[in-house]
Amino acid sequence: MLNETDVRTTVANAIDFLNRVREPHALLFMGLIHRRCGVEEFADCLERYDAVLPEHPDRAPVLRVFRRMFDANNPLEPDDWQHVTIQTDRLLVTALYCDRLGLPADFAEALGRAVSQGGYAATHALLSWIWIRENGCKLAVPDGFVDEMYRTVAEIIDEDPTSVNDIKLEAGAFLCLARASARVDLGFVRRVIRFQNDDGGWGVPAEGAGNPDESSWHSTILALIILLHVRLTGTENAPSHWRYA
Repeated sequence: MLNETDVRTTVANAIDFLNRVREPHALLFMGLIHRRCGVEEFADCLERYDAVLPEHPDRAPVLRVFRRMFDANNPLEPDDWQHVTIQTDRLLVTALYCDRLGLPADFAEALGRAVSQGGYAATHALLSWIWIRENGCKLAVPDGFVDEMYRTVAEIIDEDPTSVNDIKLEAGAFLCLARASARVDLGFVRRVIRFQNDDGGWGVPAEGAGNPDESSWHSTILALIILLHVRLTGTENAPSHWRYA
C-alpha cells in the first residue's frame, strides 16, 4: 500500500531528473511548477532558460514568445509572432498574451473546435483557458462549455483504466492546473507512481526529442504536476486514501 513517504520519494526523484534537463520547453514548465507549487529547486529556471536560448537559433523566435510564461513584460522581436505556426501553439500564445493583445473575435469558436477534436487539441484548449483566466481576460463561451471541456479532458484518462502515457499525463496535469483535480481518477494517480522509471522520469522521448536512453522530460513534468496536487493520507490503524491538495 502506498504511503506519503512513497509520494515524497517519487516527487524527489522526478525533481532530480528534471534538474538535469536543458530543453527550453522543459524549463518553461519547471518555472510554472516553481510558481504554482513552490518547488524551490526550479527557482532559477528563467536564468537557465535565457542561458540555453542561444543554443537554439532556429527555435529562438518561438521560444522568445513563450518566454512570457516567466516574464509578464517579456520583450519580443517584431516578427517573432509570425513564427508560431502550430495551431495548438497559436491557441496557447493567444491566451498567454491576451491581456496585452486582446483575444480574436472567433477565439471561443477556436477553443470549441479544439475541444471537439479531443486528444492534445483538447488539453491545449484547457491550458489556453487556464491562461485566459489567470491573465484576467474576458471570453464569452456557450453555457456548459467549461464543464464539457473538463469532461472531455478527463475522459482521456478514463478511456483505458490500466495505462499511463503522455496524453493521459497531460490531461491529468492540466486538470490539476485548472483546479479541477477532483476530476482526475485517483486510481490513475496510483498507476503514475507505479510507472515511474528508474531514472526518476516517465515515458520515453518522442523521436528526436531527447536521449532515447532516458525518460521523457515532457511526460515527467506532467506526472510531477499531478503528484504535487494530491496527498496521500492515513494512519497506522486506518487505510490510506487520497485527498486533493
